[in-house]
Amino acid sequence: MLIFEQFYLSCLAQASYLIGDSETGVAVVVDPRRDVDVYFDAAEAQGLRIEHVLLTHFHADFLAGHIELRDRVGAKLHLGAAAQADYKFLPMIDGDELSLGAVRLWFLATPGHTPESTSILVFDGVQKNPHAVLTGDTLFIGDVGRPDLMASIGISAEELAGDLFQSLHHKLLMLPDETLVYPGHGAGSMCGKSLSSETVSTIGAQRATNYALQPMSKSDFIELVTSNLPKTPGYFAYNADLNRRERPNLESALRESVRGLDLEEFLALRDRSGAWVVDSRSAGDFAPAHLAGSLNVGLDGMLATWAGSTIPSDQPLMIVAEPGREHETILRFGRIGYDRVLGFLEGGFGALAEHPDQHRQIGRVSVEGLFAERQIGDAAALLDVRNEGEWEQTKIEGSFNIPLRELENRASELPQNRALVVHCRTGYRSSLAVSILQRLGIMGARDLVGGIVAWEENGQPVVRPPAG
Repeated sequence: MLIFEQFYLSCLAQASYLIGDSETGVAVVVDPRRDVDVYFDAAEAQGLRIEHVLLTHFHADFLAGHIELRDRVGAKLHLGAAAQADYKFLPMIDGDELSLGAVRLWFLATPGHTPESTSILVFDGVQKNPHAVLTGDTLFIGDVGRPDLMASIGISAEELAGDLFQSLHHKLLMLPDETLVYPGHGAGSMCGKSLSSETVSTIGAQRATNYALQPMSKSDFIELVTSNLPKTPGYFAYNADLNRRERPNLESALRESVRGLDLEEFLALRDRSGAWVVDSRSAGDFAPAHLAGSLNVGLDGMLATWAGSTIPSDQPLMIVAEPGREHETILRFGRIGYDRVLGFLEGGFGALAEHPDQHRQIGRVSVEGLFAERQIGDAAALLDVRNEGEWEQTKIEGSFNIPLRELENRASELPQNRALVVHCRTGYRSSLAVSILQRLGIMGARDLVGGIVAWEENGQPVVRPPAG
């Protein structure tokens, strides 16, 4: 009998899967994250043993846990037949089948997001039609995978978009309408344009509602899926390459980085190494006082995504965290292969309490306060650090847009003789943005508490494009 479990990691908007056969006890993990204990706990509870790991493609937005599972239990690694990797793997050829017993997995080559992308059909027993299809980043709920991530190695977005059209229309949409669709990501992922927050659907529902699956020519599809794509986060190429490489496993990486340092050691090592200091406390805790030069990438948000988008992958890191959450912070960096963590400040920011000369603060302004300033004509320049598409859909009148991941390179565009208020959707990204400006020596910018969500909830006006 089929055992099927989805693991959804909200901070990465990423889904992985445990599939097993209750009679034989054989199980596979599909697209695992790097901290793999969760799969062993689930397998043990179900009486399963993990023997195989399947990657639907080389992921760009996180470091997969295939090396960890292989090193832990000798699991066999499977990749699409078009894949090339440093480590030994079994190629999943189009039409191949992997039997776990009565449960069978059938592989479909579905290139388009990447050349090696593969979808996995799940059959239970003697049923003729598949129970489900795991689509990786080929088909999402409400969207399809972006085809532009291979441009850096010479494969054009248009070429992959053509492959994606074929994979969708001549393979996935040929499946029965009742087939369950389990994708690799949900809302918040940068691997598509407009992913749904739903984590499961059906082929029939996607056929009816997914904008990219509506009847159209191949050329129209290519134009549709290659336009208005958000800028690729800087760490994507780094992760995609690491997922092809033989590399140290997470256990080895954490062994080197999870060490506490007293304040004197911490500051000396920071100065000697040139490490970037990341403070993972909330924006509300960071604003009143923080270590000069530190960046605020809050743990209770998409830390990996935004750290990876703003911090170079080759830089050493040091951590200031809420006491007791240091390991969690370092783990979250490990999920995107940011393993060069030199240590954390023992006692968190409390260790700096008696050293006000090391403190900096961020000014914050409420929605009511900002509205009042704008009413009397004494308004600061308003910088929106959301993605360009978000800004175009809903904006505060008079605001200007520099997406967060572009801020450091475009800081020269900031007004020189005006006060500055920074906002995003809820205040997570804007706190990071202001800390980036401080690190660049641009002081005095304030953070709008609650972002544009709080602005609208307070009844303040916004600008939207004309209907239709």
